[in-house]
Amino acid sequence: MEESIKQIKTFKLLNNRILQEGVCLDGGVLKVDVFINHQIDPYLMKQVSIEFIKRFADLKINKILTVEASGIAPAVMLGYLMELPVVFAKKRKPSTMSDMYQTVVHSFTKNEDSALVVSKDYLTEKDHVLFVDDFLAFGNAGCGIVDLCRQAGATVEGMGFIIEKEFQHGREALKRAGVTRIESLAIVESLEGNRIKFKGI
Repeated sequence: MEESIKQIKTFKLLNNRILQEGVCLDGGVLKVDVFINHQIDPYLMKQVSIEFIKRFADLKINKILTVEASGIAPAVMLGYLMELPVVFAKKRKPSTMSDMYQTVVHSFTKNEDSALVVSKDYLTEKDHVLFVDDFLAFGNAGCGIVDLCRQAGATVEGMGFIIEKEFQHGREALKRAGVTRIESLAIVESLEGNRIKFKGI
């Protein structure tokens, strides 16, 4: 009973912040940079991470993986609480990185293709990965991570998202890519008329 109450509190906290401070833009864009992906609320990141820990408690994970830059805050908080290393895929090849896995993904917000790279030193066949990101939209970043993990021989155990825009069908894309465990803390059913409508509410 106590656990369910805490889960409801996290759900309400996140949804209320999205409703109060999120901004809808044309083209299905939900701007939450005031508390998630530009200015960051550490308390909210902690609550989000605690919820992810509960939802993925049955999985054997040894590494947290994300994509720069917006996924880094929740991933680092989750890694801190789980005492696991965090790796983020870079969107540009660093001059200091010579041996890497690489894939190409399309950015919904920037409307451009970009490379995702991870050093072969930090992603191997021994890794059981939990991928965490701020948004699930079309699923492009997640599919890119699946590709990187396949190149490395790593196992994607699950994927967690703070906000899912259900109407952009990213979940289906990830399932087609072979991801069997997907958890989203807030699911937005529609942004029609620049109004936020949550699933089931």
